[in-house]
Amino acid sequence: MIVIALGANVRGSMGSPARTLRMVEKWLDEAPLRKIAMSGLHVSAPFGLRAQPPFVNAVAVVETALSARDLLRHLAMLEGRAGRRRGADWGPRALDLDLIDFHRKVRRPPGMGRLAAGRAAHLWQKRGLTLPHPGLAERPFVLIPLAEIAPAWRHPVTGRSAAQMLAMLPGRLRASCRPMTRGPW
Repeated sequence: MIVIALGANVRGSMGSPARTLRMVEKWLDEAPLRKIAMSGLHVSAPFGLRAQPPFVNAVAVVETALSARDLLRHLAMLEGRAGRRRGADWGPRALDLDLIDFHRKVRRPPGMGRLAAGRAAHLWQKRGLTLPHPGLAERPFVLIPLAEIAPAWRHPVTGRSAAQMLAMLPGRLRASCRPMTRGPW
C-alpha cells in the first residue's frame, strides 16, 4: 500500500485549495499512478507556522510501478504543476504532497534512529527519503483521513493503526481537523 497525504491552503494555478485537491485526485489516477482510494476533504489548523490560512487536507492510497524515490520526484512535479513554490518549512502552499507509507518500507537516513519525532524528525527528513513519514503520529490531518479510507493500515514500525495513533493525540489537536462542509474554498 502506498499512502500519500495531500494539503493546500492558498490559491494556486488550479484555483482554491479544495479545487486543487479535487484536481490532484484526478492526477493520482493517471499513469504512472493508479488511485485506489481517496478520503473526503478535511479542514485543519495550520501545522508549524500559525499565521496562515487553514489547510484543506486529504489522504490517498495509490499503486505505481515507480520506486519510492521516483514517486517522490513525480509528486514534486505535481506540486509544481499546481503552483507550489518552495519556501519556508510549514508555510502556506498551493499544494503539499507527502509520501506517508510506501509498501510498509522503513527507511531512515543514517544516524536517525528508529523512532525520531517532531522537529528533529523533520530535520532528518531533509537529509533524504524517510519512510514512513516521520511526522505521521503527530498529525491529525493525516491520521483522520487515513483512518477513514484504510482502517486496517498499520504503522510499519510501531504496529499501531491510524485510529490508535489518533486516540493518543490530545483532544485539542484532534479537534483541529474536521470534515469539510461548505466554505470559501
